[in-house]
Amino acid sequence: IYAVILPMLIFAAIYVKKKNAYDLHHAILGLLFSVLITGVLTDAIKDGVGRPRPNFYYRCFPDGVPNYKAVTRQVICHGDAKVIKEGHKSFPSGHTSWSFAGLGFLSWYLAGKIRVFDRGGHIAKLCIVILPLLFAAMVGVSRVADYWHHWQDVFAGGILGLVVASFCYLQFFPHPASKHGLWPHAFRHHNPNPETENQGTTDTHQSVPPHDLSMVQYVASMEMRTNGRALDNMEAGSGRAW
Repeated sequence: IYAVILPMLIFAAIYVKKKNAYDLHHAILGLLFSVLITGVLTDAIKDGVGRPRPNFYYRCFPDGVPNYKAVTRQVICHGDAKVIKEGHKSFPSGHTSWSFAGLGFLSWYLAGKIRVFDRGGHIAKLCIVILPLLFAAMVGVSRVADYWHHWQDVFAGGILGLVVASFCYLQFFPHPASKHGLWPHAFRHHNPNPETENQGTTDTHQSVPPHDLSMVQYVASMEMRTNGRALDNMEAGSGRAW
């Protein structure tokens, strides 16, 4: 939930300030794609691999007493069937993959908005971008500390979520290092003028079309000529304003 709600709150805050509907729409769409694709891949890999969790022993033997077949010495689990089934879903870590899918997308988004790659040498910008990734990493560490996952599960889940987040972000937004990295591809398609790119969507509706601009310039030049001739006549004492 935090990997989706927190980014959406930041998207909404930027929309309130910039009033760019393209940015809000594509940010939410990209985030949802990132989280959903990661969830599908994670569950598919979990079912395919079936790696036991670190606490699988106590899922199999809740009372702590192991039980084996007399002849084959195979393990006889006498725990709850649902708990045992869940114990075979250690790889990869779902919490970690989802955290990196949502918060990794947020890091990409913030990198584009604050122009972290503008070569200005601002360390504070880099800290802002790394902060969501640090929070996602702490989620993975907590899963290892709680004996729900091995460290390999957390590492693989983080890589999976971050790769999907990067793919989804770059589908909707330019790379943050690009000069057009502030707004999504769709906004640049409808607003090709780079001079108004940093002003959001409100200025695009107020800009004058080329043919109207030429008419305005023509009328202005005629007024200047008329006023100039009128002043010349008044100075000459004719008393008439041409």
